[in-house]
Amino acid sequence: MTNELQYQIALTLIPNIGDVHAKALINRFGNAASIFTANRKELQNMEGIGSIRADCIKKFNNFQRCEDEMKFIEKYKITPLFLTDKNYPQRLLHCYDSPTLLYYRGNANLNHSKIISIVGTRNYSEYGKMMGEKLIAELEQENILIVSGLAFGIDTIAHKAALKNNLLTLGVLGHGLDRIYPIQNKTLAKQLITKGGLLTEFMSDTIPDKQNFPKRNRIVAGICDAVLVIESGIKGGSLITAELANSYNKDVFAVPGRLTDTKSDGCNHLIKTNKASLLTSAIDLLEMMNWTESKKISKKKQPELFIELTDNEKIIFAILQKQETIQIDQLHFKSGLSSGLVAEALLSLEMQGIILSIPGKVFKLA
Repeated sequence: MTNELQYQIALTLIPNIGDVHAKALINRFGNAASIFTANRKELQNMEGIGSIRADCIKKFNNFQRCEDEMKFIEKYKITPLFLTDKNYPQRLLHCYDSPTLLYYRGNANLNHSKIISIVGTRNYSEYGKMMGEKLIAELEQENILIVSGLAFGIDTIAHKAALKNNLLTLGVLGHGLDRIYPIQNKTLAKQLITKGGLLTEFMSDTIPDKQNFPKRNRIVAGICDAVLVIESGIKGGSLITAELANSYNKDVFAVPGRLTDTKSDGCNHLIKTNKASLLTSAIDLLEMMNWTESKKISKKKQPELFIELTDNEKIIFAILQKQETIQIDQLHFKSGLSSGLVAEALLSLEMQGIILSIPGKVFKLA
């Protein structure tokens, strides 16, 4: 515990000083302590600071709260991560509003080589649950850190599926580390501490207020290489996270759903508006992220799927077994099926992760 940490915590408590201002101040003065010892004129002459914010810095005196937080950090073996620390999540630094200070409990490397954030609705369907579990199971051998928000629904499914498949998983919280919300995930949270971690920008005694979750979502969007939306309505936190990820120049993927299913409206909208790439299998993800060096996705599950193929799907599959790639017009000719039946079979096979579509209306086996 150092005096610098006390000033780092204090920097997050100054009224009218947000993360963008804090980053500018650190760039100017080098560390948190120097900000508090700088003279008022030097502060107010900084672009974006001015006299009001300079006064807020000079008048700050709530260092007792900082000392209390330092005791909490020490007692519960929490790792504070200031934006200049080498272990701070470096991907977040590319986000203009990256958190000034993070609080972390866990054993995962927050600068892991491959990080995927998974988000989705709290009120998921069986289809959403199945797709979430299927995609994560396919990543079992890929050494990917799975990030989510420890909320009800798809978040919980993602964390549990990651643990089941021996993947480290990180929960990003919208409150302090002195509590878990929802309380039903308390046991799950304990598992994450030893098999991933819990991360937050909020101090202890911070309750899970509604306004905290958009801030939480920006960490989920910024800490990863790509965001995967499993199932989402047209409004809600998942689409906010996807929008944030796009603004941070992250790759965004979405699992498509039926047009009549409101729980998939958000995913279909993201795909339709080119704000997300369509995803039907983990192979899609690995190929589009250029993470195909390990080619370890299990193919042994495919024969189980083939048992349930329709006659038309079996025809298409048999043709694709003989050719590495094939254009849709050739499929019409070779299969003897109408264009409508071919399109229906292709969509079903793609949704099951058996085939992949590539530009030019070309298809191949996954």
